[in-house]
Order: sequence, then C-alpha cells, then structure tokens
Amino acid sequence: MEKIIIFDTTLRDGEQAPGAAMSSSQKLEIAFQLEKLGVDVIEAGFPIASPDDFKAVEMVARSIKKSSVCGLARCIKADIEAAAKSVKKAKSPRLHVFLATSKIHMRYKFRKVEDEILDLAVKSTRLARRLCPEIEFSPEDATRTERDFLYRIIESVINEGASTINIPDTVGYSYPQEVHSLITDIMDNVPNINRAVISIHCHDDLGMATANSLSAVLAGARQVHCTINGIGERAGNASLEEVVMSIKTRRDVFKDFSTGINTKNIFNISRLVSSFTGFVVPPNKAVVGKNAFRHESGIHQDAILKKRITYEIMDPKDVGLGGTRLVLGKHSGRHALDRRLKGLGFRLTQSRVNEVFRSFKKLADKKKEVFDDDLIALVEDQTREKKMAYQLLSVKVTTGTDTVPQAAVKIKYKKKTFEAKSTGDGPVDACYKAVDKITSLSGRLLDYRIEAVTSGKDAMGEASIKVSIKNKVISGRGSSTDIIEASVLAYLNAVNKYAL
Repeated sequence: MEKIIIFDTTLRDGEQAPGAAMSSSQKLEIAFQLEKLGVDVIEAGFPIASPDDFKAVEMVARSIKKSSVCGLARCIKADIEAAAKSVKKAKSPRLHVFLATSKIHMRYKFRKVEDEILDLAVKSTRLARRLCPEIEFSPEDATRTERDFLYRIIESVINEGASTINIPDTVGYSYPQEVHSLITDIMDNVPNINRAVISIHCHDDLGMATANSLSAVLAGARQVHCTINGIGERAGNASLEEVVMSIKTRRDVFKDFSTGINTKNIFNISRLVSSFTGFVVPPNKAVVGKNAFRHESGIHQDAILKKRITYEIMDPKDVGLGGTRLVLGKHSGRHALDRRLKGLGFRLTQSRVNEVFRSFKKLADKKKEVFDDDLIALVEDQTREKKMAYQLLSVKVTTGTDTVPQAAVKIKYKKKTFEAKSTGDGPVDACYKAVDKITSLSGRLLDYRIEAVTSGKDAMGEASIKVSIKNKVISGRGSSTDIIEASVLAYLNAVNKYAL
C-alpha cells in the first residue's frame, strides 16, 4: 500500500485568505495540532513576507519534531536565503521554491521568455539545494502552462536537486479529467521523473479542488497540498479533511493508498483554525460542518436508527465527533422522537408517545430545532394536561405602548368551548382576567417568573406562578415558545389544581 504524503499549507496559503491573518503564537498552536493530526509536511509560512512570518516559521521549525517543516520562497536569492535560515533548526527542513511558467504569467507578470524563466528556475533550485537537503519546486500556474515547456522545466529542476515536483492549479481553472491527463503526461514525458515525487496543489475557484486532487492521486501524484477547512486565497484550497476522508472512505477506489492522518483529531483542529482565523465553518461543509452528521428527515432518521450506513458513509467518531445527531424538527418522525425520549429517561406507552408527538409537531412548526429541554417540558405539560379540567384552546392579545392591553381567551371545559375577552394592566393581566370570567374564579397573583428553558431566539419559555384562590396558595407552571401562552398555561394549571 502506497502512502499519500499530506502537505498542509494552512499556515501559508490558508493564511493568505483575506482576513485570515494569524499571530505567530496562534500559528505555533496550529502547528502542534497538525503534528498531532499526523500531517507529513507543514508549510509554516512565507518567511520573506514579514518579520512576524519569519518568526513564525522559525518557531514552528524549532518546535515540531515529527513533521517536516517547510518555508516558501520565490526564485529570488533573498527569498531562498531567508526561507533556508527560518527552517534551519527543523528536524526535517524543506524549501518550497516556486516560479510561474504559464504564458499569461510570463508575459504579464515577468515580461520574460521561456529560456529566461528556465534559467532562473535552474539557478534558484541549485542555490536552494546548497542551503537545504529537501527541495520542492512548483511551476506556478502549471495547469495553464504549455506542456512541452512544463516538461523541460521539471526535468531541469530535478537535475538540480528538486526531489518533489508540485503541480499547482493556481487559479482553480482545471477539472478532474484534465488534471489526470496532465499528471499522466508528466510521468510519460519527463525522463527523470522517477527521481521525484509528484505533488498536486489545487484551488477551489470552480469548486473542484478536492476532486482535482484525488484525480491527480489516481494518475500518479503521491503528495497532496491541502488546508484545514479548505481555507486559502479566493475560494480556498483543497480541504485536508475532504481529501483524507475520501481516501479512507472510498476504499474500493483508493484501495492501494493510505495517509498517516489520525482522523479522530480532524474535528478539533477544524474548530481551532476556525476560531483563530474567524472564518466560520459553513453548516453544510463536508466532513466538519455542523450538519455533516445531522439528520432531520423522518425517513432518514428511521433508517439511520435501523442501520447507520443507510444514510451515513462515514462514522462521525472517525473524525472526532461523538456520534450521529438526530435533529428533531418538523420533518422528524415518531421513531426518532421515541428514541430521544427514551434517551432522556422517559418510559411512555405508545399512546402517550403519540400524544407527545402531536404536541411536538405543533412546537416544531414554531421552532427550527426542538431541543431536549423542549421535550422534557412537552412531556411535563402533557402530564399536567391529563389532569386539567380547563384546557386552553387559544389566546389572542393586543398590546402596545399607546394601547390598552386586550385579551381574548378560548377554553375547553367538559367538552364545551368558552370564550371571554378582557382588558388589563398588561397582556398577562388581561389574559388572567379573561380566564377568571370563564372559570368564575378570581385568582390573586402572588409571584410570577418566566425564564428560557432552552437555547436560541425561539427558546421555550417556562412561566412559574403562585396564585391565591379563595385563600389557597397554589403554584402553576406552563411552557411555550410564546411567553403569553406559557403564562396562561401556568395560570390554568393553578386553576385546575384548585378545581381538583
């Protein structure tokens, strides 16, 4: 089985994403986590770019013991010398030298012809090799470079000591079949290619960075450049977690390959990079997104509970997550609800589950997600309602800063429906007075509290009250996403206790 070398450039290309700048101490912390993750090469930065970048690369080089540490350099003497100096104390140092080779770049960026570019690449690689034992060369914009010239420049830098040839799709222009063809052609047309490892570096401008990287592996590339969460310039780079988990998951396709990545550390480093850069991981991001292992559809949840692999191609534990998350929402079914209720310690009959399920569906129409505390409140409310002579059917209020609060309350009592309207000092007071008209009881409110029992702007609110009815002090509780409704339910709970 052949090992695919994972070259992580989060600290270099990843940091070049606008707004992703990190301090040297943050870079060091990420480097430690990359080492723990098991990446083979850490590209720690672009040393010539700034004093802090040089310091960060130097710190990483001194501190990391298991992974190779690499510094980036243009084909400029000062760049190469700075990079070599920054990684000098690394246990396994590497220099990554790059030079654009496409006609577009040669004409508009360098204003040089092919022979001038070739001569610069040769001399720079020769210098780099004198200063560092491990040299990687990148013909920038390789996927848009004339192939015959690409072959010439690759052959020449290998002769000067480059042991890794990295093929960058610098502007994310290519597609999988084209990348496969390019790698195959390089292997067939560069005479000394057997003396170097072929690497691939893809950007995601057309959304194909991971697919292009994997296509290159199938064609013969044995190193992949990638970043945590796919961060990088413009649309980003190939995502490390996607590349690694694709190889791990599709054993039928990548049966002859493996990586040294400890995948159970993926989720933690994903969150660390997100925290340091301020780049939020999209919920639908493959492998590490919030929704990657969450299921709301009742059909999917039912199948998942029977056999996880029906709708999950990866085990969430393999990337460092606790397990599958069944999200309870309006699309969820009885099976998932029943499983969650049992997990919360409730042992309900099927008829009781059905009753809770009906209340759950009503709540789910109001909330995007129903949390465990919501369910506990629902079951408790169901238990209370079982003993309720008076049951709330609806409540409507009109209130405002320049309006006298009014309430209309509809209640079911002994299979009959009663409705009353009232005004009050506030919407809750108006509702309570309307209830009093229907029940012919006059309660005096002694204590009133309301608090959120779940999280989010659509949280369940629970009202807890103490009320005096004919000199008896009775407590009541009610919960709802609407605090007025919760307040009325609490009052009715107290009234029903008195009636019983």
